[in-house]
Amino acid sequence: MSYTQLTQQQRYRIYALGKGNHGQREIADIIGCHRGTISRELRRNRGMKGYRPRQAHGLA
Repeated sequence: MSYTQLTQQQRYRIYALGKGNHGQREIADIIGCHRGTISRELRRNRGMKGYRPRQAHGLA
């Protein structure tokens, strides 16, 4: 099974869609990845103020 990392553009899109009150499943459908990917991304890269796409991409 192959995998690819999320791009910086995808991370900012996750951030924007999340701010727009889209659910994780809907975000996954829009981005074109598995809903588990979105769940892990949000869980691993959440700070006190929510999801942080710049920090997430820097750590990837």
